[in-house]
Amino acid sequence: MSFASLWRVLVLAAFCSGARAAIGPVTDLDIVNKVIAPDGIQRNTVLAGGTFPGPLIVGKKNDRFRINVVDKLVNETMLTDTTIHWHGLFQHTTNWADGPAFVTQCPITTGNDFLYNFQAQGQTGTYWYHSHLATQYCDGLRGAMVIYDPYDPHAHLYDVDDESTVITLADWYHTAAPLIPGIPLSDSTLINGLGRWAGNPTSELAIIEVEHGKRYRFRLVNIACEPNYNFTIDGHSMTVIEADGQNTEAVQVDALQIFAAQRYSIVVNANQPVGNYWIRANPNRNNATGFANGINSAILRYKGAPVEEPKAKSTPVKRFLDETDLHPLTHPAAPGHPYPGGVDYALNLKLGINQNLTEFNINGVPFVPPNVPVLLQILNGTLDAHQLLPAGSVYSLPPHSTIELSIPGGVIGGPHPFHLHGHSFSVVRSAGSDKYNYKNPVRRDTVSIGDANDNVTVRFRTDNPGPWFLHCHIDWHLQAGLAVVFAEDTKDTKFANPVPQSWKDLCPIYDEAQHNGW
Repeated sequence: MSFASLWRVLVLAAFCSGARAAIGPVTDLDIVNKVIAPDGIQRNTVLAGGTFPGPLIVGKKNDRFRINVVDKLVNETMLTDTTIHWHGLFQHTTNWADGPAFVTQCPITTGNDFLYNFQAQGQTGTYWYHSHLATQYCDGLRGAMVIYDPYDPHAHLYDVDDESTVITLADWYHTAAPLIPGIPLSDSTLINGLGRWAGNPTSELAIIEVEHGKRYRFRLVNIACEPNYNFTIDGHSMTVIEADGQNTEAVQVDALQIFAAQRYSIVVNANQPVGNYWIRANPNRNNATGFANGINSAILRYKGAPVEEPKAKSTPVKRFLDETDLHPLTHPAAPGHPYPGGVDYALNLKLGINQNLTEFNINGVPFVPPNVPVLLQILNGTLDAHQLLPAGSVYSLPPHSTIELSIPGGVIGGPHPFHLHGHSFSVVRSAGSDKYNYKNPVRRDTVSIGDANDNVTVRFRTDNPGPWFLHCHIDWHLQAGLAVVFAEDTKDTKFANPVPQSWKDLCPIYDEAQHNGW
């Protein structure tokens, strides 16, 4: 074999295993257009670092991240501007670095760069990053992020936790997001950037290699634009130890449902006979569900196993993860008093949709991005939510208070996963349950609001001044208006979040580009 041929084999092996070189916490991150074919069908994309998913960004507890995002985009269909949101990071004192376009910043324009400079104070666990401009992340700009804890309280439960044990689940579309007609439906599921589509299920699958007798902490990240996935590994149980960056008491299951933007850490013991086992991620919506010919699948391969696809059929599920079975490892009690409405401020958010089924709303108002970012409006002296734009979509939250949000389910297109920026929250009532748990409910930052019989309720404390987005993380629904902004402690926002000159320059540069038609 020639050197060039050997190099191609080694690169493909690394790509298929999902083990790619991690970057961070200080790094440049080029945002580029590139033609790729992760499921065998070529298409142009928007990528971080030129890969899908983008490079794994890593750091340690209390690291300062300095990520310089360089916009090299040229494809106008998928937008040449961009922003990056660091999903799950609270951005305490750096609200300006949170990333959602026209909430906390103007977009970065092509040919320019912007330094996201923030410290993830006290946070550890599994996170991710993605474009937060229109539906751009559906065209590829998404990747995983891990902050390691040198003193992880769960460290005794596993032997391996590195870039090879991160598993991303993604929906993939053969058409650019702005050009998809009607209600989008993904063409394939990609696991660690590889997958098959039903029209020609012959492309490579991701391979995750394990060694018999070792225990692996797999960090499972749903980076999809829409689907939730039922996730299983044939022949293997999973012990859940983390949800959305929050350590949980260990819970053993055979399967779990993971919604868009959620993360779980699961410990898997490689204690089965050496061989190949299907990893399955069945989407709730896709052009093809199920597992025929290896769609919606990857391969768990034991070291020493033959290089072949698994032959076994799926194993029965006896223990399915129920969100109410998850409890925080530390400080388990929900904020406020242990009864409904036992908080300083309670807010009900009623979801709706127009007659044409084209525009969502919350409490009767669809979210339409303002021309001036909400943060900039506040810094310029507009402190009353009633005067902040977009009108009717901004809610004031008092400082140093306990907050309760209730979000009834039932609006079309569900179940809707809702994500709150700047905070985690205690889920005192979960989807599928009519019981309230104030003693030890799971803490997370993204929750399914369930169906028409549900009234999912969450609580958090206002200890982080700034405007924070709350939105459905089905990106198509966010684009159609399913969001609000919480203006938390507007009086202290300017003092708590000093902004750099580079942030101040974003809007003038963006406005000039729009005026000149760049």
